[in-house]
Amino acid sequence: MRFSTKALLRAAALVVAASSLGGCSFLGLNFGMAQLSEKECLMRAMYFESNRSSAEGMLAVGTVVMNRKADSRYPQNVCGVVGQKNQFAEGVLTRKMTDSGAVLASQMADEVLRGNRHPGVQNAQHFHTAGLRFPYNNMHYVLEAGGNEFYEKY
Repeated sequence: MRFSTKALLRAAALVVAASSLGGCSFLGLNFGMAQLSEKECLMRAMYFESNRSSAEGMLAVGTVVMNRKADSRYPQNVCGVVGQKNQFAEGVLTRKMTDSGAVLASQMADEVLRGNRHPGVQNAQHFHTAGLRFPYNNMHYVLEAGGNEFYEKY
């Protein structure tokens, strides 16, 4: 069977367009985050946001994700929470996880999805890089873990 150059170019353009959507992959090409499971989204948030630092840091990030999921102001599913614009690390749902931290993130995601939470996070729904402090009077810091400071807003 022979394909015309035009047909091959169309097919290549389709593959490039589909791969730019990000998320799940087939043959190394990405085809949209709608295909990611709750575990994959949670795992990615914990992996990238905790800088793969520790189980404690990953558990704390996972707890924030679940705290947001339980709040009606946020999406009611893990992928919706993690995928919210400007809330988590850029590319959190599309970048490659390249080291052994992915194994720990997978284990910790299982723990969080089974109901395990970091007790120090309490009801916090926010965090930022440790070492930064913001003097706003509508926030209360509750924990430092995994290179992040976790806080509640009132």
